[in-house]
This record gives sequence, structure tokens and C-alpha cells, in this order.
Amino acid sequence: MVSQGALMAQEGPNGTPDTYAAPKSNTISTYIVRDGDTLSEIAAQYGVSQNTILWANNLKSVTDIHPGDTLLILPVSGIKHVVKSGETLASLAKTYGGTADDIASFNGLDDGDALVAGSSVIIPGGEATASAAASSGTVKKSSSSAKSPAAPKGLAGMGGKDLSSFWTSNPLAHAILTQGIHDTNAVDLGSPVGSSIRAIGPGKVIFVSTNGSYNHGWGNDVIIDHGNGVQTLYAHMSTVSATVGQTVSGGTVIGAVGMTGDTTGPHLHLEVRGAINPFGKCGLRTLCTL
Repeated sequence: MVSQGALMAQEGPNGTPDTYAAPKSNTISTYIVRDGDTLSEIAAQYGVSQNTILWANNLKSVTDIHPGDTLLILPVSGIKHVVKSGETLASLAKTYGGTADDIASFNGLDDGDALVAGSSVIIPGGEATASAAASSGTVKKSSSSAKSPAAPKGLAGMGGKDLSSFWTSNPLAHAILTQGIHDTNAVDLGSPVGSSIRAIGPGKVIFVSTNGSYNHGWGNDVIIDHGNGVQTLYAHMSTVSATVGQTVSGGTVIGAVGMTGDTTGPHLHLEVRGAINPFGKCGLRTLCTL
């Protein structure tokens, strides 16, 4: 007994999170749905809204969960919006709710900063009403029910601790930086379709999406937990060769470059959650390596 509560294992006998464990700050968690679970109970356990879980997992309704399903749980409620020309912090606050100050603070912006068309901002606590979803730019016309999830707080456009010595492998053999730090501490690395994607450091695969759907913009993707409060996400893959629960080393091939999800060309979208993105130092349109 600790603080009048029973200790609960983070992993059950099958190596899955059979009991609830609160997510670490700024990290993604996965939850295995159990018999009798409801979405409202799961959301309450993790301190996020039901909508956040719906959007993150492309669920059609609150009843669209089944025992054995693996849910991606983000540590903050809200939505992601792709900025259109002429939009301002004030107009986004009016569309989704909240205040311009909150949106600016959440995304590391100054109140007077102009929003750049095509960039992404997180609306903390935002709600995607039908009209908001239509204007968000996060939903493809061919998949109107798919919505982008919120990114972990504090990671949009910023880094964290410097783990330069921890990363042991380039994600691609030859990659050109096509977009610098954006979205959830991500960079985009251009490379031909089919190019092998490698884990940039050792860790455990905690999430895999392989159905080629919109998947909140990521398409086929892999998330690796590196065991030090840091996670990396590799998106837009054409194929995925990693499996959930797999232990990888830096350099392990986990998939191949593709164009799944929300992308206009072949590239790897690489997020580093909880640490400085080591590829953010690369020059635009130059070969990007550690």
C-alpha cells in the first residue's frame, strides 16, 4: 500500500498494460481495451476528453471500441489545425473556443506573431464542430470523419533535453531536409518511395498503424518509446516492418518511405517528443545527417 492505494503493475502477465497507469508527461500512451471498458471511463482515467481519443484513433463513435483494441492515448485534450492564409490567433479562438493568449502560449508564439499558412498549431481544449472541421484543413475531403489529434503539450515548435550522444543512426541513408522544425517538434526528410527507414536510437515499439488510412495525418506510422522519457514517431510510410512490443536498436529498419496520410510528396515525417530533434540543425534542402 502506498498513500492509501494499492500498487498496480504497469504491465500484465502478457506484457500488455492490463491495468491503468497514468501517462508520463509529454508522452503518448497505449491502452488495451478490456471487456466492460467504456470510452468515457478510459478518457477519465487519462484526464483527456472522449473526443481526443475519438480523433486520435479515427473512431466512428464512443461505442466503436472492442476488447483487445489498442488505443493511442495523447496526454492533452484538444485538436490540431493547419493554418490557412489570412487566419489569426483570434479567428482560431473564435472557431474552436479558448483564447488567443492560450493558443499562443501553447504553441510557443508571441501574441503579435503572424501565422504561417500551411503550418500547424494546437488548440488546447479545442472542439471540432462540423463547421470547424470543415475549415481546419486537417481532414481530407475523401475522409471527412478523420480528424487530427492534439500533440503533447510543450512540444509544438520546441525541443527539450539534448540527447545528441544517445542517437546512433540516421533515419535514412540519403535524405534532404524539406521542412524544418514544425508541428510536434518534427522535421520532414525527403527521400524516394521505398527508401528504408531506420530507428534513430534504441527503444521499444509501442504503436504501429498499417492500414494506410488518413490516421490523423500520419498514415502508416511507427512510434518508439526510448525508455528515457523520449519518444520518436515516423510517419507516411509505404510499408511498415516493425511490430508492437518489438525491441529495436539504432539502425533497425522499421519501414519504408511513402506517401500515406496527409502528404504531397514522398518523405519521412520524424517527430522527437521530449528532446531536441537532432535533425533540426540541418539546412533546408541540404543532406541531413547526425
